[in-house]
Amino acid sequence: MKESPTLIYDGECGLCQQAVEILRRWDREHVLRLVPFQDDAAVASFGIGLPALAAAMHLVLPDGRLYAGADAVPELLRLLPRRRWFAPLFRIPGVLPLARWIYARIAARRRCLVRGMPSR
Repeated sequence: MKESPTLIYDGECGLCQQAVEILRRWDREHVLRLVPFQDDAAVASFGIGLPALAAAMHLVLPDGRLYAGADAVPELLRLLPRRRWFAPLFRIPGVLPLARWIYARIAARRRCLVRGMPSR
């Protein structure tokens, strides 16, 4: 179903699962489709390679635009009516590059950061 914005994430990562749970709570209008990249059937139609999917979350918009990692965050915020006001903060000079740096550090270390967090 490509009619909805789709967030593809690591369904085996406890940290990722916690982030998705926050998104579920924020998404009261059920705008987002949340799909773990381990769901081969659901992810196949997007044509994103497994190494890229394993490295970062991906937001695929209905018009085909694709955002990965920290670049997806302001787009996700824009999609959530009660959180839209956060999105313009990413236009402040330096904020998006800093978010990319932080995201990359967390993504590279998430397996060791999630020790003790159960995978659902």
